[in-house]
Amino acid sequence: MTATSPSNSPARTRLMLWSTGAFVLAALLYGAWWLLFAAHYESTDDAYVHGNLVQVSAQIPGTVVAIDAEETQEVSQGARLVTLDDSDTGLALAQAEAALAQTVRHTQTLFVQNDALAADVAVGEANVAQAETQLSKARNDLQRRNALRGTGGVSGEELLHAQVAVKSAEASLAQARAGLAAARAKLATNQALTRGSSVATHPDVLQAADQVRQAWLASVRAQVLAPVGGMVAQRSVQLGQRIQPGAPLMTIVPLDSLWVEANFKENQLDAMRPGQKATLISDLYGSKTVYHGTVVGVAAGSGSAFALLPAQNASGNWIKVIQRVPVRIRLDPKELQAHPLRVGLSMTVEVDLSSTPEQADGNGQDNGARATGPALSTPVYDHDATEIDARIRQIIQDNIGAAGEPGHEGGNSSGAAARNAKETQ
Repeated sequence: MTATSPSNSPARTRLMLWSTGAFVLAALLYGAWWLLFAAHYESTDDAYVHGNLVQVSAQIPGTVVAIDAEETQEVSQGARLVTLDDSDTGLALAQAEAALAQTVRHTQTLFVQNDALAADVAVGEANVAQAETQLSKARNDLQRRNALRGTGGVSGEELLHAQVAVKSAEASLAQARAGLAAARAKLATNQALTRGSSVATHPDVLQAADQVRQAWLASVRAQVLAPVGGMVAQRSVQLGQRIQPGAPLMTIVPLDSLWVEANFKENQLDAMRPGQKATLISDLYGSKTVYHGTVVGVAAGSGSAFALLPAQNASGNWIKVIQRVPVRIRLDPKELQAHPLRVGLSMTVEVDLSSTPEQADGNGQDNGARATGPALSTPVYDHDATEIDARIRQIIQDNIGAAGEPGHEGGNSSGAAARNAKETQ
């Protein structure tokens, strides 16, 4: 009877077969899992929360007299953040209103002067007519005396007086014509300043009214308002500080509109498209809280391409490094409201490459389409000028005078006055 070799033991053979089969099955299962599931996903833990850092600054110079917001404080859009001393702006507004009243009164005198200058023109025309009559009479007298000079009926002295009278009449006529030309020039100049306008619509009055609006706008801007709602951060302004326009005072972070920038390797981006679904896990809450997002877009270049000092690879000891490209992912606002995040927090991101923009959007529309209009806007700086416009109209009306505003056309009333003056002469 021969002994069985341990290496040829049936038990050992079966164990080897079972082990080999288990490894083959595991490889097949892993391959199937990779082809059906894992190959359609790309993940990275190099991802961070980003948001808009809205910098708040003043639009006018001034001294800070009140600070109404502190760091970590939630503020709503349009809330007052900083108050500046309004003594200078109030004084400038009062001066602008006084300048407007003075301009209205000065402009009204231009319309009144049209009538006076038209009367001067009429008087000048009458003086010219009178001077022409005197000259004609003097010439007739001289002509008669010249006819009688041969008969001895007129002395030489009388003839000399007649010649002097003619010259005096000619000088008077020239003087009257010069006065008429000067009066007409003054009237034309004054009419050019008032033609096609009224007191309220005169360019000088409109310019003074704009100065009032500018002073009012400066007084309104003495209160620095929040352009967006969010949490206050990086407050640098201090009480009593003299600030200049554009100087940063504080930053507001809208925590309801955050997004994630995931830095994927360049060999992970081949099938990544805007609109695909993504799941995200924050280190703040752990794996128990899962966020759902949508790929908004892939950046135009890697992070090193936009660095302050871009990498220079034209060297002899160059080593290839796989670059990472930022991918922006929009978060679900409801999930973000339920589990708030902060700017700079770490995230783990997994993108479903098998999803399409239509599937990711959920309503059959392409996420790649861009809406018309501004991406971000604020109505905080749209000030209602109804009150100051009413104030300007009141100032103009109060300074026009009890006699009422002259006619719309600067030359209408002056022309009537000229005709009346002619009839009187």
